[in-house]
Amino acid sequence: MKTLSRFSVPPHHEITRSLASVAHGRTPPDLVVRGGRLLSAYTERLLPDREIWVHRGRIAAIQPVGTAIRGSNTRIYDVQGGILAPGLVDPHVHIESSMITACAYAEAALLNGTTTLFCDSHEIGNVCDVAGIEWMLEDARHAPLNIFLTVPSTVPATSAHFETAGGDLTADKIAGIFDRWPEAVALGEKMDFVPVALGDERSHAILAAALRRGRPVCGHIYGREFVAAGAASGITDTHEAIDAQIAEDFLEAGLWIFLRGGNPTTPWHSLPLAIQAVTRLGANPKRVCVCTDDRDADDLFAFGLDWVVRQAQAAGLAPATAWSLGSLNPATRFHLDGELGALGPGRRADIVLLNDSLEPQSTWYGGELVVENRQVTPLLEKTLSQPYRYPSTAYQTVHVSDDVPLIPELPPGPVTANILRVALPGILTFHERRPLTPGATWSDTFQQNPDLCFLTVIERHGKTGGVGFGLLQDFGLKHGAVASSVGHDAHNLIVAGTDEQDMRVAVDYLRQHQGGVCVVRDGQVLAGVALPIAGLLSDRRATVVAAETRRLKEVWTESGCLLPYMGFNLLPLSVIPEIRLTDRGLVTVPGMEIVPLFETP
Repeated sequence: MKTLSRFSVPPHHEITRSLASVAHGRTPPDLVVRGGRLLSAYTERLLPDREIWVHRGRIAAIQPVGTAIRGSNTRIYDVQGGILAPGLVDPHVHIESSMITACAYAEAALLNGTTTLFCDSHEIGNVCDVAGIEWMLEDARHAPLNIFLTVPSTVPATSAHFETAGGDLTADKIAGIFDRWPEAVALGEKMDFVPVALGDERSHAILAAALRRGRPVCGHIYGREFVAAGAASGITDTHEAIDAQIAEDFLEAGLWIFLRGGNPTTPWHSLPLAIQAVTRLGANPKRVCVCTDDRDADDLFAFGLDWVVRQAQAAGLAPATAWSLGSLNPATRFHLDGELGALGPGRRADIVLLNDSLEPQSTWYGGELVVENRQVTPLLEKTLSQPYRYPSTAYQTVHVSDDVPLIPELPPGPVTANILRVALPGILTFHERRPLTPGATWSDTFQQNPDLCFLTVIERHGKTGGVGFGLLQDFGLKHGAVASSVGHDAHNLIVAGTDEQDMRVAVDYLRQHQGGVCVVRDGQVLAGVALPIAGLLSDRRATVVAAETRRLKEVWTESGCLLPYMGFNLLPLSVIPEIRLTDRGLVTVPGMEIVPLFETP
């Protein structure tokens, strides 16, 4: 099996002639999926007693049950009254957040009825520049999934004055990706929304690289005061609608909104509030989609896009409307509704069999049965066992000395500390200016300030060797250390702890495995997920990484950490208010000023 996107199908006239012959009843189809109710994303209705005629991986016709002509090779599949729906289309995904490759990602996606992704691979772009993005694209071409790229637009996420990244995607490099890769269909989320609003030359040159080629531009906007400037700059979607009011602002400014649903215990579940723009304020959902954004491998199985659709239904949308938000609407947003997102003649035969609760039971990908009765079929199993292999250079991206400093020097006297305060359950951090009188040691100081721990970010791309020191408030870690090589967006190492020795063990784990996430206590690694590909991805099967991630989260919580590890990974992300820590030091947001850890009176 190989990915069959619109760019890898045979010349279209060959398909249309054969499809027309089948649709007109002159040629028997390859497959008839019959006996179900059709979920029409076009009219948002459930139509009874339909059958789908499939030929050469596409839908030739949808007709009443029993009308297809049969040939000797026609396969018949009776769904016995289930609901036949289009495969889901996820309009905004970061595959790297799952910590698995695109090939591995396909398993969970297909089990959850998702057959198409629009992914922004800015994580691997931040580490490995254009080469990393092209590795991911090759990976995607091997995956049994339709995967399109929204080209990373903000690498690094801020200027080099604020952080050190491995990649630097200029307008010329982005233009080259558009011109070489037909899967590159849009510009990825423009995260530097403040520079965009202020007319930054580099930011607008990158926008122009997409707009000149007629590519849509995806957005990332925090704050209602930035909406108009973003829309005026050519941005036409966003996934950062966190409440009904800003969602309404986005829609009235002509933007598509992607309602983000995620594990309710994490910060990635803004859908219940944002969808009220439709359910309470009366906005039409025609330019509303649902998306997953970030999922770890564990949550990928339990909280797929199908789960997000059901959340939209639970919020008050009709079932067919809710499913359309995850199928036809996102396909339409990216101008691929003639190919994907609904069940109709000429479209890809990406079909999902649902029960009455909109839970996927079976999935056809390009007319091939890849999931049956919630189980991977032998055909899909064979494909998953032959994944793309990343080059050796992808396994050599963590460059940190074994004696890198991990904690700041203890101030000799009273100071005012600039502190990051965690504010659960969201991903914002608050800037606290706090008087601090140090004890004789850091241990004594933490005993007097039990709500604090160390936070350190270490440059890992072999460029500067820079280290940023901070103090983290209300994180909850009382003993030991946690560390990650997935410190967004430059993806430097981030480590927190109360004990320098345990922090050293955690950083050594990341060096040894060339990336990962771990929890350490009393010199022992209690749980970890090794991420040797660019310090971001495992090269193991999704189910294996999901089990490792589940154990990591259990130990993470047992260690007292109140901010989930994926939220912890965002503490260096210097585009989210109010204060962040990078390898260059503490950065205030959106003011974008570097401030010292300690200020003397």
